[in-house]
Amino acid sequence: MYKVPTQLDKIAVVTGANSGTGKETARRLAGAGAHVIMTVRTKEKGDAAREEILAQQPDAQLEVRLLDLADLSSVQTFADALLSEKRPLNLLVNNAGVMTPPKRFETVDGFELQMGTNFLGPFALTLRLMPLLLAANESRVTTMSSDVATVGSIRFNDPQWRRRYSPFFAYAQSKLADLLFAQQLSSIARERNWDLISNAAHPGFTRTNLLSAGASLGRDKPRRQWMGQATFLPSQGVEQGSEPLLYAAASPEAVSGAYYGPSRFFGLVGPTTIVRVPKSARKANLGERLWKLAEQLTDAELPDAM
Repeated sequence: MYKVPTQLDKIAVVTGANSGTGKETARRLAGAGAHVIMTVRTKEKGDAAREEILAQQPDAQLEVRLLDLADLSSVQTFADALLSEKRPLNLLVNNAGVMTPPKRFETVDGFELQMGTNFLGPFALTLRLMPLLLAANESRVTTMSSDVATVGSIRFNDPQWRRRYSPFFAYAQSKLADLLFAQQLSSIARERNWDLISNAAHPGFTRTNLLSAGASLGRDKPRRQWMGQATFLPSQGVEQGSEPLLYAAASPEAVSGAYYGPSRFFGLVGPTTIVRVPKSARKANLGERLWKLAEQLTDAELPDAM
């Protein structure tokens, strides 16, 4: 198992920290000495996850805060609270997400649920927290993508999938957007000479509740999406599946603009390796174009003085 290097005296925000890769990432960062802010949509679930981690690691520094990435007002409230505390932020892990709801849902801001939760919410969160990130030395933003970004494309003429909604391809769009965002932020940081690393990771085929939570939305009974039923494929537990995200977020060897994922069985399982950015993310100016769209949709932007 990957051993997270010391994170003593660092402050980290981990989104979606009540379960799956988010909880495991919070647990192992706290185990390495970080003060971890666990963001959750439901306080009861967040408190339960915190108590579970503390039962294993009594000295873990953990605090639970409410954040709904599908609601830009919640993003603003969360960011404003942190900004008011003026504590430099060393690490932001954009982990939370939703996967393949069976029908089209919208966020409170009118975004397609996956585009809003997986990309636009984290985009706005990152930009609003940028003053705290740049106030820290060697800060880092690590964003969770997915191997399905390989088959994704950005529908600039209909990014909210109001026409011919496809649960899978809308998810692929949102995960490609995450990868493009990580790359574009890395480019901006380099151009502005910021002491900031921005990279991305994907978990391969990791067994988490993401495989059923999204597919069960709007249904009377829980249901696993198709990949969760593909028992013939190699899969891995959350401890192994979290390692690309942890490596990208904490390893001294992890670099800005890079993409990390499992190394075996076509990227489904195995130890972490650097992953070739898929062709879908290599088109010139695609990241810049997406960034401008996200700014327009979220009304979030980087201050000129930065």
